[in-house]
Amino acid sequence: MNISLTYIVWVAFKAVEWLLYARIILSFLPLFMRIDPYHPIIRFVYETTEPLMAPFRRILPPMGGFDFSIIIVFFVLQIVRSVVIQLLVSAGLG
Repeated sequence: MNISLTYIVWVAFKAVEWLLYARIILSFLPLFMRIDPYHPIIRFVYETTEPLMAPFRRILPPMGGFDFSIIIVFFVLQIVRSVVIQLLVSAGLG
C-alpha cells in the first residue's frame, strides 16, 4: 500500500481538527455534568490544543464567557492545510 505524503499531512490536520472539536465539547460539559480536569484524556486534549489557541486568545479574548478564538484557529488551520497540501502537490510529493 502506497500512502502519499499529502494524505499523511491531511490526516494530521484532520486529527488536530478533531481535537479542537473535542475541546469545544469539553468546554460545555461542565454545564451538564462534573468532569475531572485531571483525567489523562482531558489533559491531553487541552495540552495539545492550547499551543494553537493561546496566540489567538491574546488577540481575541473571551467575550461574555465564550472563547471565540477557536473560530479563528479553525479558519487559519484550513488555510495552512490548503497551502501545505498545495505546496506538496506542486513539488510532486503528493
